[in-house]
Amino acid sequence: MNKQLGQTVSRLGITLTTAMILATPAMATEGMFALGFSTNQRAMGGTGVAYGYEAMSATLNPANAANVGHEFQLGLDIFSPDRGIASAGGNFRSNSKYFPVPNISYNKPLANGNVFNISVYGNGGMNTDFPAPLFGAGSPTGIDLSQLFISATYAGKSGNLSWGISPTLVVQTFRANGLPFGSGRDWSYGGGLRAGIVYEASPQLSLGLSASSKMNMSKFDKYANLFENRGEFDVPGSITAGLAYKPSSQLTLMMDVQRIFYSGVDAISNPVGPPPFGTPGGPGFGWDDINILKLGLEYKANDTMTWRAGYAYSENPVGPEDVGLGILAPGVVTHHLTVGGTYAFNANNAIDFAIEYAPNNSVTGPSALGPNTTIDMDQISLSVGWTRKF
Repeated sequence: MNKQLGQTVSRLGITLTTAMILATPAMATEGMFALGFSTNQRAMGGTGVAYGYEAMSATLNPANAANVGHEFQLGLDIFSPDRGIASAGGNFRSNSKYFPVPNISYNKPLANGNVFNISVYGNGGMNTDFPAPLFGAGSPTGIDLSQLFISATYAGKSGNLSWGISPTLVVQTFRANGLPFGSGRDWSYGGGLRAGIVYEASPQLSLGLSASSKMNMSKFDKYANLFENRGEFDVPGSITAGLAYKPSSQLTLMMDVQRIFYSGVDAISNPVGPPPFGTPGGPGFGWDDINILKLGLEYKANDTMTWRAGYAYSENPVGPEDVGLGILAPGVVTHHLTVGGTYAFNANNAIDFAIEYAPNNSVTGPSALGPNTTIDMDQISLSVGWTRKF
């Protein structure tokens, strides 16, 4: 990059990183995880573990970085979920409706033939903002959890096999209102490792495998009386396998299968009940491990226009027995429909866009508000991005 562009990218990176830390992503579409981390990933149902085509593709599989050239990307997703409660105690909708979720990535081939990639993105979170004191604490009830990932990827290629490894730093912030277990905004820091491979079985078929370890985090000290083991709240691990098939030079078809291990984090997976909140082995949200199936396609109509579409089905981690705390985190959507594309102004600059929609889904079970409490959610998001090739 020339000096002026490098300074611009640096300023954009600092601005976006600050914005991402302060942004408050609502409940993402796979429980607490985002369906995709870039505009183009969202347009294709979150697929791409076996398809390296953009700088941000390293966030799905670090090995993808080896198949992307010199490129800079940034994007912004405006995420709008609608969350609600219906019970004998009344009907409530969460007030907060719009959440900005930025992303930024830079992919740089090195002199030794390998590749370095740096990506900053929102991994997911939880957010509710109900206008009533649902748990009798005298103030409106809700929570706000945001997670920022910063991944530094080193990737390479040997024959038909691409590989990549991404040490990842995580920053997360949490705040609760209307709960008798703590107050104020708190911060947690930690990290873990992401790694993956892509094997080009033929010019038409690529196979990908990517895994993310559990991200071990420092404790939320202000919420030591809420989260299990005195404020412990790690980020669950996951594994994704997939393929990308090119029946023609214009069309790419993708399928990914993902599993998220919510059971690896007690604060998320432990059932509600004794022992008391905040103690070792104490209550959590009761979430189960989930599987996700993602389908996507990319059609390059010409040198200027590329179209994308996708569908994803996510199992629901929240069962009827989990509705009591599910009021705070109703991550219950299962179906996701996506569409988008890229318009290239020239060989170096393009605008990406996407629309994501998750139809309403609900779960009914007992809670403090009544024996038949229903929580529900639907979502829509609009994304736009800029891709710069060098």
